[in-house]
Amino acid sequence: MTGGPVDAPLARKLAGWAAGLRHSDLPERVAQYATSQVLSHLAVLRASLGHPLGRKLVTAFGSPLADDPGRAAYVMAALSSCLYYEDSVYAGHVTHASVGVPLAYRRTQRLAGTDLLAAVVAAGECAARVTAAGALGTLRGQGTSYTQLVGAVAARLHGARAPEDRWTDAWGIALAAPPWPLRRALLGSEAKVLSAAVPVRTALDACDAAAAGLRGAEDILEHPGGLLAKFSQVPSPEVVTAGLGQRWHTDTLTFKTHPAGAYVDAAIDCAARLHARLTPAEIDAIAEVTVSAARLTLTMDAEGAPYLDRERSAIMALNVSVAYNVATALLTGSVRPSDLAEPATRDPRRWALAARVRLEYDRGISRRVLGSTAPLGEALRQGGERARTWLTDFMGPGAAADAGLGVRPPSATFEDAEKSVGARLRVTLRDGRVRTARRDRPLGAAGPETRAAHRTLVREKLAATGVSPEVTRALEDLPALDARGVDACVRAALSDSVPQPSRKGETN
Repeated sequence: MTGGPVDAPLARKLAGWAAGLRHSDLPERVAQYATSQVLSHLAVLRASLGHPLGRKLVTAFGSPLADDPGRAAYVMAALSSCLYYEDSVYAGHVTHASVGVPLAYRRTQRLAGTDLLAAVVAAGECAARVTAAGALGTLRGQGTSYTQLVGAVAARLHGARAPEDRWTDAWGIALAAPPWPLRRALLGSEAKVLSAAVPVRTALDACDAAAAGLRGAEDILEHPGGLLAKFSQVPSPEVVTAGLGQRWHTDTLTFKTHPAGAYVDAAIDCAARLHARLTPAEIDAIAEVTVSAARLTLTMDAEGAPYLDRERSAIMALNVSVAYNVATALLTGSVRPSDLAEPATRDPRRWALAARVRLEYDRGISRRVLGSTAPLGEALRQGGERARTWLTDFMGPGAAADAGLGVRPPSATFEDAEKSVGARLRVTLRDGRVRTARRDRPLGAAGPETRAAHRTLVREKLAATGVSPEVTRALEDLPALDARGVDACVRAALSDSVPQPSRKGETN
């Protein structure tokens, strides 16, 4: 499938392709990824429903199963933003809108399984492409509001089978004034949980406005006064339509296995591995933990550090804290949603161990991060020499050399995409003995292991939140379900939520 005319505005080209995308157009691997993406997102929603912050959201705004699909989409976007447990792609945290909105509109739009999956992929591709085109900018990660604006419009209008003119008008309206989140609020308060919900609501309003005849600027993406010029220091507008139907951003999916920052995941994996190798007495005898990591990991940890205050910590400060998450995994063998709430967050033993965690920069790990597809490698290759100044400002003067700018061209396909944000742990005991662990790519991150095992990962993610095997099996057969079956499965997955299972010896 191709987009609109060659000389058409980017939004019109993208709409021309995405509006006509059907499940039968998807390569089998992409369709399988999309099914796993839906299962994983339901696990994220359910995990948040079992967390105190999620319960506050439901009290404030209602149920994710609300009859009003707009309200349900808003609540789902807030819930999926709670725990830093959502999946991501190159580029962006697209699932709040690209999965949440089709799930919310499944009943009113009577979406069969194939319709739902086509909407998820269409919306995710649109959101990822626009986010990738502006990736070298000020906003990044969960704070990139326009990711949700683009994805929510595409998701709702794909399910409605709206004409492409409606898409371009809705995008033009939605992107007229994208929210600009403040880092202090995201890292230092619970306001972060609305960072995706607010743009989702704006996008749904834009769809209503476009349906009523309001017109938006169809060159809103590439115009000198438009989105990419405003939000990116190194805009790459050509990425928006590059390889439509051939270069699938869905191939770059990373499935989150820990409710923690993406740059902390590998360190958690290492700590969990060492937990299994250490006796309880040895864990009590830890003198120091050294975490060797990429500069991105150190940067995120440093940004969150001022907002750490034990049980009074803002949730995202906990998410990005290497020390807190490594200490938790060393002591318990994992990091779970319950570790982001009391009583875990006031456990003096884990804070005492966290105080013995030290971070150090590892150039080799940093080079692998900058060379892999996500989070930045592909954007740097797309930017080429234009990206040098941005990267130097963001990560220091040595980063451009580490990135190998100009050495590799942009990718023609993402079938071999990787997200290699690794870490090494060195645990030193008081008697001088040392235990080490290394992870080049976190569990669930884009790469060959995840391509082979993503369905197993999301099954386990659903099971950990209490979803029954019967419901999981039905969801895995999503393409075979009619609209009534889809609705029944979603309701079953999100109903009767329970608090997260406690570990042996814990009380909730």
